[in-house]
Amino acid sequence: MSLKSIRDISNILDRDPPRYEPLRPGADRSPRYHPSPQAWEDKFLYFLLPDRFSDNNEGTSTLYDGSQNGNAVNSPENAATWRNAGTRFVGGTIAGIESKLAYLKNLGVSALWVGPIFKQVKWETTYHGYGVQDFLDIDPRFGTRDDLKKLVEAAHKQGIYVILDIILNHSGDVFKYALESPAYTGKTYDVTGFYAAQNDPSLPLGPVGDDHFPDGAVWPQELQNSVCFTRKGQIRPSGWDTFPEYIDGDFYALKDIALGDDRADNFYPPAALTILSKVYKYWIAFADIDGYRIDTVKHMGDGPTRFFASVIHEYAQNIGKNNFLLMGEITGTRAFETMETTGLDVALGVGQVQEKLWKVPSGDVNPNEYFDLFRNALYLNKGSHTWFRDKVVTMLDDHDQVWGSKEIGKARFCSQLGNANLVASAIMLNLCTLGIPCIYYGTEQAFDGAGGGDGADRYIREAMFGGDFGAFRSRGCHFFNDQHSIYLAVARIVGIRNQEMALRRGRQYLRDISGDPDKGFGPIRKMD
Repeated sequence: MSLKSIRDISNILDRDPPRYEPLRPGADRSPRYHPSPQAWEDKFLYFLLPDRFSDNNEGTSTLYDGSQNGNAVNSPENAATWRNAGTRFVGGTIAGIESKLAYLKNLGVSALWVGPIFKQVKWETTYHGYGVQDFLDIDPRFGTRDDLKKLVEAAHKQGIYVILDIILNHSGDVFKYALESPAYTGKTYDVTGFYAAQNDPSLPLGPVGDDHFPDGAVWPQELQNSVCFTRKGQIRPSGWDTFPEYIDGDFYALKDIALGDDRADNFYPPAALTILSKVYKYWIAFADIDGYRIDTVKHMGDGPTRFFASVIHEYAQNIGKNNFLLMGEITGTRAFETMETTGLDVALGVGQVQEKLWKVPSGDVNPNEYFDLFRNALYLNKGSHTWFRDKVVTMLDDHDQVWGSKEIGKARFCSQLGNANLVASAIMLNLCTLGIPCIYYGTEQAFDGAGGGDGADRYIREAMFGGDFGAFRSRGCHFFNDQHSIYLAVARIVGIRNQEMALRRGRQYLRDISGDPDKGFGPIRKMD
């Protein structure tokens, strides 16, 4: 069934009465939707990009054993082929994710964070999923709406919650400016028109006919309106922290959606925000999703974020999901203030947590530099360091690795010499200190994310199923090794965390240690 308009989903949104309304005698009292967890800090998250995780065909390839390291780059021509493969879709699917739920369950995963799966601009190679053209459908390269529903249902049976990565700040590259790649100046630019199916900006920046569905313009139809986009050009290199440029400017070629005023007080939602709020209520109703990770919250503004959070929380509670998770990607220094103002549940990307998680296990910094992040003084007004316990998602590797781009380039923890022997310790630090822990796919297999010094994201987005862009510069082998030493170590640590409530919900203090019993206890020092 094609969904082209908000009208097409109204019957699904309207069918769900309040969960707790009185029922007639004899009526079915079983919950229609999967209930939320009591406490998200009890969970261990696993983050994956659908295109890079599994194609459900691992049975046709061999398991990586180390001998295949570099087999895809053994000549300049092969190396170029491998690198180029990483810039486009390589074949991971939603069905592939479902096929690996046992692998995730045995690792100790209890919540799955799935990267964006919505339909991308057809002629773009936005394999990462952040260039959406149709917010009401799944990209056919990933599967179908029913595939998503099946994945969530199967995950719930395994005791795994599903968090979906969503985008409100921008769409894909769906229209062309009259000027070529204009930069932000504060003014609104003229637009040639929406792109048709073949990268041809011949459609008006307004309603288009159904004959252009699904590969032309943007969908649902209600977004086909010039007022739904800011049309102010790309954020300049100097403008990522300049207000209002970082609110109104485009993310490179991705087109900024007009979500409304940044101010939270006296906020009135514009058309685009109302439309997208209904869209994301639909996905909860349709697929029984347990939470959302919201992309680029900083660039949305407090007003739109608070409106969206309130709308989604109210809807989720109305159908019995009383602890529906809203995890916001919050960069910069306003994590606490943003969450207090907007009503988001959890922050991602706070401070320097990821950088310190890298550097403490390898002895590159004094451990105090990590533990000091949790001290009250560093986040004024939050009341207690335990704020981190259930308000911050912490992780070692991710798909952007923004903090290290200037210092080490795009790479994973295991890219640095000796870190493959320390990754279990780094994950243990992550699992046993404050925050909701998350592991990025492949870290449990010691992926190194190495492959080039050009800072490209693709090298930290290797394919778990191998194919033409496998990890360790390989091809033709997969990496779902449930006997890998790191995989087994993570599973053991998660098991301990599950048994000990103090590791999940407790407080955190630094204690002196003794490096030499004859000299007593003292502060921790970096080893020579």
